[in-house]
Amino acid sequence: MPDPNAREPRVILVMGVSASGKSTVGRGLASSLGGVFIEADDHHSGSEIARMRGGTPLDDETRWPWLRRVHHAIVAAIEEASDDRPVVVACSALKASYRTVLLDGIDGAAVVLLDVDPATLDARLRHRPGHFMAPELLDSQLADLEPPVDAIRVDATRGSEVAVADILASLHRAGRH
Repeated sequence: MPDPNAREPRVILVMGVSASGKSTVGRGLASSLGGVFIEADDHHSGSEIARMRGGTPLDDETRWPWLRRVHHAIVAAIEEASDDRPVVVACSALKASYRTVLLDGIDGAAVVLLDVDPATLDARLRHRPGHFMAPELLDSQLADLEPPVDAIRVDATRGSEVAVADILASLHRAGRH
């Protein structure tokens, strides 16, 4: 039974490792909800992209500025979407501390974790021409992943449309949309 006191999430963070489908699912979710979409990768600096393209993972020192830029983009989108449209963010957000920075001061956030098995992730990474994330970085991302216990978990191996439908159904069951 939906919780009558549950608030609709103002921000929906779609998270997971590279190639889990965050961008595609996030765009589809934002479109379905009539919301605003933020691609966290658009907020990487040129040096961060070059580092990842070269096969070197970002460490915490290089991630904090990026996470703060994404947080500022979320806050700006909330302020600009004065009609309470949801803000959907596609971001790896691998560690709990990263999610804390991203969602600092934001009430009513929902977190969606896209689950994909490592073999599928590897295959997807190897067939993404032009993307800056080197396939060799998958192991470091999987090692860093701290799955949130309170996330909506979605099997993202069945296609983005199914993932979006599963997220919408979970939000609806929780009385949050």
